[in-house]
Amino acid sequence: MTIQWFPGHMTVARREAERAMDTIDVIVEVLDARVPEASSNPIITELRMHRRRPCLKVLNKADLADPAVTQAWLNRYNREPGVNAVALSCNQGGQAVKVPNLCQTLAPHRNSSIKPLRMLIMGVPNVGKSTLMNSLLKRRLAKVGNEPAITKVQQRHALNDRMTLVDSPGLLWPKIKNPVVGFLLATIHSISAKVVVDEELAEFLADRLLQRYPGLLAGRYECVEDALDGAGVLEAIAVKRGCLTKGKGGGLDREKAAKILLTEFRNGTLGRISLESPDTHEDSL
Repeated sequence: MTIQWFPGHMTVARREAERAMDTIDVIVEVLDARVPEASSNPIITELRMHRRRPCLKVLNKADLADPAVTQAWLNRYNREPGVNAVALSCNQGGQAVKVPNLCQTLAPHRNSSIKPLRMLIMGVPNVGKSTLMNSLLKRRLAKVGNEPAITKVQQRHALNDRMTLVDSPGLLWPKIKNPVVGFLLATIHSISAKVVVDEELAEFLADRLLQRYPGLLAGRYECVEDALDGAGVLEAIAVKRGCLTKGKGGGLDREKAAKILLTEFRNGTLGRISLESPDTHEDSL
């Protein structure tokens, strides 16, 4: 299954981002710590490299990711010129406060009321951009939710008399050439559920988990010894959770089992999981 999703407002969002490059100093690229490279939009990289804008990469939802893998990503990103990287959980009080100071180090010349630091928050859908902005502003201005494409227009706010913050809509790229990247984005709900088949997505996730965290699957669903592939994991979950189709002699409800696996991965019930690492992601992207 090839996953593509590029609603019309994203075309507008890209044009707005291009124009914003003239009036911002630092790009704050919010990534999902579980899939930081897959959730890094090449359009954002292209725009910032073309306009020579420094970037703070925020690996958000770090509380859901494998901490050792997250540290490996931070080490890699912090070696890149013009880039700082930090791991945060923006929905946890006080963590987002680090962001402005880290941005300031990337643009030290913008530090007054005459020349305020201008930061643009960017990223793919559902990585926590609006949560970050709300946390920094200490008030709920941007709508948030566990679904992609809630924010549809840029929003500009003064953080203080020396800093300005711009929140932008979630932005994908028009053609995701590698299907693995599409699946990884779908697992973190950066792509609308309307264009995804839950069973196929859950099988992909289960295969990934068998490779990387078989112990978590075994502990949660008691399935690793008998389930040698993603399809087997879904069947084991259906048996474990009593997922049966309706009707006489109902069989295993794979769709319900798929939703259980996806939900428990997304909300962290399954454990702290990273689906790609710096030393392995090149093989799958």
